Amino acid sequence: MDAKAEARENKHTIPVIDRMMDILGELERHGAGLTIRDLTEILAIPRTTIYRVLNTLQAHDVVRRGDDGTYHLGERLLKLAAHTTARFGRANLVPICQPHLDRLASELGEGVKLNVIDHDELLVLAAAQGRRDYALTVSAGQRMTLHSGASGKVMLAHQGDDYIAAWLRQPLAAYTDKTITDPQKLKAELARIRKLGWAYDRGETGPSIQAFAAPVLARDGAIVAALSVPFLAGASEARMETIRTAVVRTAKAISDALQG
Repeated sequence: MDAKAEARENKHTIPVIDRMMDILGELERHGAGLTIRDLTEILAIPRTTIYRVLNTLQAHDVVRRGDDGTYHLGERLLKLAAHTTARFGRANLVPICQPHLDRLASELGEGVKLNVIDHDELLVLAAAQGRRDYALTVSAGQRMTLHSGASGKVMLAHQGDDYIAAWLRQPLAAYTDKTITDPQKLKAELARIRKLGWAYDRGETGPSIQAFAAPVLARDGAIVAALSVPFLAGASEARMETIRTAVVRTAKAISDALQG
């Protein structure tokens, strides 16, 4: 675009909104958050401008300020994005849900995963690393089967009857002696998960790995994703209950925001 065309284009834009979008774009690219100083250096925008834009966005919960002075995308974006998720697909869930994953990982010290179904497999769409000693490493892109593990069972439990029936007709591979390979037992487990609103992995994918998972639901009750926290076997009952309740609470918070 030449200078004259650019000038004509800019004549019909609002500079402060351009600056706002620049700031939101940088916060999206930096999941760990950015300070006002960081944004000033990256964008070469006056500090006072960035300060005023961030204050306005924070008042509307579009951004949030952490205790360490870093800014992150805020929960108001969940409600705005709820109207576009169905149209533009699940990729929008990553920037929307990442703040929830980050907070939960910080709270528990364990890794956190956001999981979806992809070609009849469980796909980790987004993740947040835990900082607790011996926290399990999690990363986006990991794939697992649907019949083993907390997240897979949550996703499978909330599918239609025909989908579940077709899955139960397949051979169910055993990964450990805890994997449910009997179709009738798995069917009963899925019904139990729907009733409870959460699932527990007793070591079904790895003998030393356990997990809790809960569904993220859209306005119509359809499942959007499964939120999960894996952890090493041997945790106390009190610790396990802390993880379970935090997973259920966070999944509900995301669901509520999406349902807006």
